[in-house]
Amino acid sequence: MLPERRGVFAGSDPIKPAADHGVPAVRRSRKSGRIRLLFWIFSFAALFSICIATFGFKMFFHGVEEHQSFLLSTDVKDVQVEANTTEQPKKKPHRARFYPCKVELKDSVEARDEPKTFWNFVKFSLQYVVRENIQSHANHITPRFGGHQTLEEREQSFRAVNQTIHCGFVEGFDGSPNTGFDLDNEDKMYMYTCTIVVSSCIFGSSDFLRRPTSKMISQFSKENVCFIMFVDKETLVKLSKEGSIPDEKRFIGLWRMVVVSNLPYDDMRKTGKVPKFLSHRLFPSARYSIWLDSKLRLHTDPMLLIEYFLWRNNAEYAISNHYTRHCVWDEVQQNKRLNKYNHTAIDQQFLFYQSDGLHKFDPSDPNKPLPSYVPEGSVIVRAHTPMSNLFSCLWFNEVDRFTSRDQLSFGYAFLKLKRTNPDKPFVLHMFKDCERRAITKLFHHRNP
Repeated sequence: MLPERRGVFAGSDPIKPAADHGVPAVRRSRKSGRIRLLFWIFSFAALFSICIATFGFKMFFHGVEEHQSFLLSTDVKDVQVEANTTEQPKKKPHRARFYPCKVELKDSVEARDEPKTFWNFVKFSLQYVVRENIQSHANHITPRFGGHQTLEEREQSFRAVNQTIHCGFVEGFDGSPNTGFDLDNEDKMYMYTCTIVVSSCIFGSSDFLRRPTSKMISQFSKENVCFIMFVDKETLVKLSKEGSIPDEKRFIGLWRMVVVSNLPYDDMRKTGKVPKFLSHRLFPSARYSIWLDSKLRLHTDPMLLIEYFLWRNNAEYAISNHYTRHCVWDEVQQNKRLNKYNHTAIDQQFLFYQSDGLHKFDPSDPNKPLPSYVPEGSVIVRAHTPMSNLFSCLWFNEVDRFTSRDQLSFGYAFLKLKRTNPDKPFVLHMFKDCERRAITKLFHHRNP
């Protein structure tokens, strides 16, 4: 056999092994070279990583500092939260839900029984300003639907005495245009015959038409109660396109559609306060009226509501409290937070009320005149008594003078009326909001 020849490549001359190291030395030399190569490669990679990390973070924070100059309210904590992509976004808090409660209505309108002593409330005579004597200032004063009530006239109007007060529908001076809320003569004649009224309004196509639930309305109420829906021409056209077309007698279901021309205010919300507060002016023969916001559908017989809220409580005016807020201070902040109205106008109104004695609501006061100074306001049940009519005029005049946010002026108007007439009670029943939810169905307003 031939001897083993290691380290010899074919075609080359034989290499003699070294005398001291031999073949193992060659192997160790090659291995050592590979280790040194790997060491330098890893060293270079580590050094490169350190450089990238150092300069990269400097660039990142430099960018953050430049970006912060464009932010109004960003701090380091905010930047760290944005950089941390693993953090889950916070969920929006759930809106509180409110539910109806049981209302002990009578079983039938046949059992209705108006108390014989019901109308024994404070009595006095109210007359209303029809036309102001401003001919000498005709070139300087523009006629207004609410008139031009002076502060002295305003102060006097809170007195429950025989008097003539501003209460809307003030005509312009001779030769001036009408101040608004014009009605067709046929509608006026129909409204004059109404003794019990359920009314609502839609102006500026702001809502859908919510018809009362017919099966819940008794035959007596269908024959004896006027259901009036005030609309403008724009709204009537919109409803007709949606399939709600009045019949030959101007009815859509139970609603008698009454078209209002020449709206008195550019603010549709303020225009809506005319039928809301001044039902005694629009329906001069009415003994009772029920107001519904257009977002509600009535599914309770109106006669049962009059019996429950007025007769049973011997009250001449009934309105629900607000479901969360009871102090006007809180209502002011909420209106400003949601930008419901010009903040300056709200502040001016609120400061005026504070200077005239408005104080915070104290829920712990056992002698508080009302369970809340903030109403929900979408349902009002009232008897057309002198004090009820006076309060309605006073509340409307505050909306006419200040903002259309009537929840801001309700508590002030009530407390000032009560303070001005300590010996002449105004019997206002403020019922629970859950009762309002039990007698109506709530919908969202139409999207603009």
